This record gives sequence, C-alpha cells and structure tokens, in this order.
Amino acid sequence: MPDSLSSAPQSLPPVTDWKEKVLEYQKPSLWRAVWQLTNSIGLYALLWYLAYRSLTVSHWLSLLFATLAAGVLLRVFIIFHDCGHGSFFKSKTANDVVGFITGLLTLTPYHHWRWEHSVHHATSGNLDKRGMGDIWTLTLQEYLNGSRWLRLQYKLARNPIILFVVAPLFVFVVYQRFPDRNANSRERWSVYWMNLAIVGVAVGMSAWMGFQTYLVIQLFITAVASGAGIWMFYVQHQFDDTHWERGEEWDYTAAALRGSSFYKLPKILQWFTGNIGFHHIHHLSSRIPNYNLARCHRELSVMQEVKPITMWSSLKSLSLRLWDEEQKRLVGYREMRTKRRELKKAALAAGLDELRRTHRHGGTGGKA
Repeated sequence: MPDSLSSAPQSLPPVTDWKEKVLEYQKPSLWRAVWQLTNSIGLYALLWYLAYRSLTVSHWLSLLFATLAAGVLLRVFIIFHDCGHGSFFKSKTANDVVGFITGLLTLTPYHHWRWEHSVHHATSGNLDKRGMGDIWTLTLQEYLNGSRWLRLQYKLARNPIILFVVAPLFVFVVYQRFPDRNANSRERWSVYWMNLAIVGVAVGMSAWMGFQTYLVIQLFITAVASGAGIWMFYVQHQFDDTHWERGEEWDYTAAALRGSSFYKLPKILQWFTGNIGFHHIHHLSSRIPNYNLARCHRELSVMQEVKPITMWSSLKSLSLRLWDEEQKRLVGYREMRTKRRELKKAALAAGLDELRRTHRHGGTGGKA
C-alpha cells in the first residue's frame, strides 16, 4: 500500500491501554486556551476590519484580507468544536459561553451542533448508523440497487462543486437556521437564540458599514471558510484506506485509528486548521483539546505507525465515491461501472442457462 495513504496499525491497542495513555493530554490548559482564543478571535476581527477598510484602496487587497479572515475563522470553528466536546476549558460554563460566542462568528448554533456532532463520534465508521453529522456515503450495492433518482441525487451530492462550494454555504447560512425535528427543547432554542444573535450582529454591522458591504464580505468569508472546513472533514473520513463495518463488527478504537485520517499539513495550515488534521487522535479521545493533539501524536508510540495523508495524496479522495463491502474500501464510479457490467453478464449467463434447461426439459417431454 502506498506510503502516502493513511493506514492505521494492524494490531490495535487495548482500550484500557490507550485510555490510560491519553489521560495526560486531556487536561485543558487555561493559559493556552486564552492565548489561542485571543490570537484567533483578535486576528479575525482585525482582518475583517482590514477587509472592510481596504475596499476604498483596492478590491484585490480587500479580497486578500477576507481570504485570510476565512482561514482564521476555520481556526475559530475548531475552538467552537473543542468547546462542544467540553475540552477547550476545564470549566463547563466557560466552554458554553465561548462556544456560543464562537458559534455566533461561525453562524452555528452551539447546543444543537454539539448534539449532532456527538452522534457523529458515536457512529463514525458504522454502516448501520449513517445519516447524521457525516458525508453521505452509499455502499456500492446500495448504489447499484438504487433508483435513477437516488443515483442522480448521490452524483449531485458528490459533485465537487456542490460538495465544497454550494453545500457548505447552504449549510452554514440556511440549513443551520432550522432545528432538526428530533432535537430536544434546549437544542431547538439554541438555534432560535443563535438566529436572533446573528440578526443583531447583521443589523449592527450594516448600520456601521452598509448592508451590502457587510453581506458581501461576510458571505465571502463564510463561503471560503465553510468550503475549506468541509474539505477537511471530507478528507478526515473519505480516504483510500478508511474503515467501515456493520453491527457487532464495528469497534470504537478501529473506527478512530483506521476510519479517521492523519492529514499532515504544512505548519502554517496546521495553525489555521487548529491541528484538526490529527483526526485519528481526536476520534480516539475527543476530550483532548486541539492544542494538545500534536504533542499526543508526537509522544505516543502507537501514533507513529499511522501513515499520513499529504496534501497531494488527499486529492485522490475526490475520485472515491462508494464503499465496496466486499473489498472493504472506497471505490470510484469506474469500479462501479465495472461491477455493473459483471453483474449484467452474470445475469445474462444465468438467463441463458435457465433457457437452455427449459428448452432441454421441454424437448425431452415432447419426445416422451
């Protein structure tokens, strides 16, 4: 198997073993959390302001500042994400307050998202529990057995333009404005309160700089940040050597170390993405704050056996569409078409055999 593709160790450590070893990394650091919060939100506010002020100088300069702001917003989302796991601060109240504030900046309702994301962690890599907080993934057989309408929907959903440009903006701007029908009261109200807070910020910013200016800058930043975020999430679970199982075959440790990638990024991009490329560690223990993930990977020997996905090799994941349960790997549409031709040939051969048997038996009966 190519070294560029993620692959977890074949012999997984016992749960009791890794649980003890990661305890040290689960301890939040107040000064590191405060510093990360300061250099992230502070820098985001500065870049947002520069994007606005530079409009009178150069639209290209404004675009540059807005793009950088989008990168920092991705880092802000990781802080929001850690607060949702209760790992950023030791204090639950601090996590909830900062989670709401960073949720406001990322247009994401805190309690509602936290509930959905907890389902993702509990079911990641489980073929029997797909559907919440993950990228829509069909098995090869489900696709072949599906209707034309299902296949069309799936192809559209998996189209890179839809997946990384249209869908992210729709999810963060529109979809998250409505609670899931299965959400409880607190989760529903978190959506309503967040919507109200977003309107308040929009009104205030529009009064200061004008509605059109605010809308254009905010939508651009949100589009770039959300597109990059969805790409990160996609690569973290949709890679060549990922792991899916059904029912009793599903295992939490295997799903973490084999079903979540180690996306090795340049240091600057690692900073912007809040170390979330160490996703195998995050799924192993979501209580580890992002600022401890790199140290955990560096110091635990079992993590050294996990082969990284590089920026270049991650591009291959764009061609991976369906989970082949026979081969236990993701495949593309080319493999799907090959499988469909094989099934058609097998069906045709079976039909011809049946026709021959019928003709032979019919001929015998006629002679009798």
